[in-house]
Amino acid sequence: MDDPAVLDALAQRLARIGERRNLDVPALLRRLGIPPDRTGVTRQQVSGLTRELWLQTDDELFALGPRAPRGLFRLVVRSVAPAPDLRTALHRLEEAADVLPGMPAVAVRAVAPLAEVEIDVRQLDDPEHVAAELVAIVVHRLLGWLTGQRIDLRELRLPWPKPDHAPHYELVFGRHPQFDADALVLSFDGKLLPAPVIRSEAELAEFLEDQPDSWLATRDYGSALADQVRAIVEQGTVAPDDIADRLGISAQHLRRRLRGEGTSIGEIRDGVRRDVAIASLSRSDESIEKLAQRLGFSEASAFRRAFRRWTGQAPADYR
Repeated sequence: MDDPAVLDALAQRLARIGERRNLDVPALLRRLGIPPDRTGVTRQQVSGLTRELWLQTDDELFALGPRAPRGLFRLVVRSVAPAPDLRTALHRLEEAADVLPGMPAVAVRAVAPLAEVEIDVRQLDDPEHVAAELVAIVVHRLLGWLTGQRIDLRELRLPWPKPDHAPHYELVFGRHPQFDADALVLSFDGKLLPAPVIRSEAELAEFLEDQPDSWLATRDYGSALADQVRAIVEQGTVAPDDIADRLGISAQHLRRRLRGEGTSIGEIRDGVRRDVAIASLSRSDESIEKLAQRLGFSEASAFRRAFRRWTGQAPADYR
């Protein structure tokens, strides 16, 4: 979920939740390095804002409904992760939602050839639907992460009118939703139900440690090649041949598959450098010259041109 428009809109909506809760939102944004106009926001900053709202409301659904105590999502994931397959994981999700306070009820149905997961969000006082979307994101990401494969949604039904940010749903969920539905429903191919759960205890610990960024980072937890490439680039490997070696494929095959996903190594590398640059300019006194060098630019002027292309602003103006 690294699209700048999606991140900026989510930051705006989260900030408005803080305002509704009478929190000191300007101070909160300053502490996280988020500009007052809440634009040019990185995924890490959105994650930080989410965590701050959890802390200050003492509620993982931002006090927008029945209290969801901090640690709720961690308990949900821990109760589901030991399942042998996706079908069992979904039934455990139903059971966990039934007994854990604050977790919206979940109902799982087989409607051949599809499987449906319905999430009851009727008790949420959530005019911008942030909490409802968060629960849907957690469920969708969790299923994909557990099985290590993309969970392509065949249907996404949302029980609210079409909002201004409607185009963002396809970027987040991979599916344009049906609005004004009777309930919030995620629907996918029922053939995926026997898929085995493949995650180890060590992977589970890492997944839980990185909330909520682990939910926002990707829509399928590594089953899309672009997400795997981004993770490798974030670790410091940027040469196409080296990335291809890490993935066990040829550089030519890597480029061809990325084209099929509508991206390229260059675009992914630019996205990572953009996020690093924004984080540095927002949070540190690192000079623009040193930042440009750290990001691999031959000279500061090339970095300035790239940053203006990414954000529409010069680095000094952004800072």
